[in-house]
Amino acid sequence: MSSYAVPTVEPAAARQHADPTLAATITKSASLQTYYTIRFLVDRERVADAYRAYAYFRWVDDHLDAQTGTKSERAAFVNRQTSLLERCYRGEAPRHLTDEETMLVTLVQGDHEQNSGLQAYIHNMMAVMSFDAERRGRLITQDELTRYTHHLAVAVTEAMHYFIGHCCKSPKTETRYLAVKGAHIVHMLRDTVDDVAAGYFNIPREYIEAHGIQPGDAENAAYRDWVRQRVRLARTCFQAGRSYLAQVENMRCRLAGYAYTGRFEGVLDAIEREGYLLRSEFPERKSLGSGLRMGLAALTSLVNPRLPGMTRQTIATKQYPLKEL
Repeated sequence: MSSYAVPTVEPAAARQHADPTLAATITKSASLQTYYTIRFLVDRERVADAYRAYAYFRWVDDHLDAQTGTKSERAAFVNRQTSLLERCYRGEAPRHLTDEETMLVTLVQGDHEQNSGLQAYIHNMMAVMSFDAERRGRLITQDELTRYTHHLAVAVTEAMHYFIGHCCKSPKTETRYLAVKGAHIVHMLRDTVDDVAAGYFNIPREYIEAHGIQPGDAENAAYRDWVRQRVRLARTCFQAGRSYLAQVENMRCRLAGYAYTGRFEGVLDAIEREGYLLRSEFPERKSLGSGLRMGLAALTSLVNPRLPGMTRQTIATKQYPLKEL
């Protein structure tokens, strides 16, 4: 992008220059819940890297969402980040890094585990960023939407297990990623109106063409029926996700998972109350009452984890194709 000129550092100083204060500041400004989750729940020795992991991709996402810059400039930016990632994992020392890019280099240099959760987070989040850079201004297919949500779910889930209770057991079951998949479904519904204005369309092309509607026609009955289906799917994912979280050994990790999903359930409630009509803002998730309810729900789930188990086969009986999950 034309606005890409920011301070650079040389690779020899990368580990020393990757100031955790900058990463924490970016995180706190973008998401107070994420900031305090990292501060109080992440394993002490991994707090600095957890801030870097979030802040780096927050920076990338903000660049891609900027109103300035052409599609080719966005593509060039994300290609630079992808190349930087690949070179870091090959053991190379890239030159002329921005302060934010140094966060990525620092993360990779400190990752000495084979097939670590951090690698899963970084690679899947980069796939999410690459898709966002490419999809702006065009309709997406159902398969693309499903892959997009899967990449995000794997990234967030594996990061959670890597940074919180990383030595503790977590089951590798078919429900491992469903809580975050549900959260991403809600996230896309919540942001739909603003995303359409920015050129991002979160409803699949096949549905639009089958019902003869516009991608931003949120008041249309067919559009609202699609929203209703997505709300039901998110609810199902959350139920299965809580069943999975109840089996996670580390209490802090369970609490983080319950709190993460809990922040979106108030949005689902608001969407249902308003007849599945999406709007530009959902103040419920920012209110004091919402925060207290979210915290209470997380604590309740933590001390009472006896939730009904759900498998992909159970979910399929609710008329959701397995590929959708």
